Amino acid sequence: MKLSRDKNFYKTLLTLTLTIALQNVVVNGVGLADNIMLGGYSEDALSGVSLANQIQFLLQMVVMGMGEGLIIIGSQYWGKRQIEPIKKIINIGLIFAMAVSVLFFVVIASAPHWALSLFTNDEDVIAEGVIYLRIICYSYFFFCLTNTLLNGLKAVETVKIGLGISIMTLFVNIALNYCLIYGHFGFPAMGTAGAAIATLIARILESVVVVVYYLKVDKKLGYRLRDLKLLDKGLLRDYVRVGTPVMVSNAMWGTAMGIQASILGHLGGPTIAANAIAANIFNIISVAAYGCSGASSVVIGKTIGSNAPMEKIREYVRTMQVIFLCIGVVSGAALYLARDAVISLFSVAGETLTLAREFTDVLCVTLVGTSYQVACLTGIVRGGGDTRFVLINDFIFMWLIVLPLSAMAAFWWNLAPVWVFLCLKCDQVLKCFVAVVKVNSYNWVRRLTR
Repeated sequence: MKLSRDKNFYKTLLTLTLTIALQNVVVNGVGLADNIMLGGYSEDALSGVSLANQIQFLLQMVVMGMGEGLIIIGSQYWGKRQIEPIKKIINIGLIFAMAVSVLFFVVIASAPHWALSLFTNDEDVIAEGVIYLRIICYSYFFFCLTNTLLNGLKAVETVKIGLGISIMTLFVNIALNYCLIYGHFGFPAMGTAGAAIATLIARILESVVVVVYYLKVDKKLGYRLRDLKLLDKGLLRDYVRVGTPVMVSNAMWGTAMGIQASILGHLGGPTIAANAIAANIFNIISVAAYGCSGASSVVIGKTIGSNAPMEKIREYVRTMQVIFLCIGVVSGAALYLARDAVISLFSVAGETLTLAREFTDVLCVTLVGTSYQVACLTGIVRGGGDTRFVLINDFIFMWLIVLPLSAMAAFWWNLAPVWVFLCLKCDQVLKCFVAVVKVNSYNWVRRLTR
């Protein structure tokens, strides 16, 4: 098997992967900081906020879907060094993102208790989650704005600003959490409400920074306020055709994650808290896999857009598959070795501690599959322009296999929580068999530029 010897390929892939991975570490660190601090304050607060964040996760998945559509098309135009179409694609992405933020705000601001009751029937947990949601829903607009603009920059390989903004957000969020959750430095002790206010302030600040960067600092796009009026019906059709399957796929995935949380949520408070802990640990340790996925999407899109020969694309894809597997093995081993030390940060004991360890052990194995199949399917295949396949594949595995199997395991067979959790994560390994066939067929290559 011939691997690439192109030094520029390795440099680009490594730079993008490391920057996106570090940004993901910091972004997930915001949620981790909330959960660690709230875990020391109250286990009900930890559980309530973790369920409230399932709604945030659904919003994030939808926005990521819109952003990936932007990146897929934009990176191909970047390969041709055509800037004007990229600006127009960013504008289209902003319109969709703002519409989604308004929709989420209206639903959550109107019915926070109803939204949380979909995940659990524990009223103490719901009460804490409602406190958090009533404040955090005001951050949705800023979250959507920031992420859409950052995805526009990713399309032209500008990723360091995203890392810088995320680091700033992390420190602001931790500092405000410390002051507002526990009441230090003369601030009132606000508990769950304090965590929500801290995150809202951090989201507003990051939006201000990214807008200033766009208008005053960035040189690649040269975006100005007058460019907001740039729209193109042809590009809108391209964006809808390419981006809709990604948005639908991500929305289905986010909804499925909510249903998974609901299945585990009905198994009791300790299971909810343990799942929140395991999810936060997984989000941190899997950043290399998702960073490589994001980087491979940009690299493949740029390569196709530059009209590179098919043999060059094959060479890059073979090399990336080896890298994906290596990342998976190393990440899984690192998670196994560090699991006890990280779990101890959450100040939990008894059944919650036991379940957190069991859930994390499952993730040590499935992380290898995640690293390969996610990067192949959502990175290479999607980045190459075939967005419908991932939608169909996700629908089959999640809605026809994982969710029915897990529901039966929880409510029909009454299996222990760890076996239910294993059923919920089994697709991460099963999808690898599909990924290896699909990615090596090369029927996913699409040239999307006009």
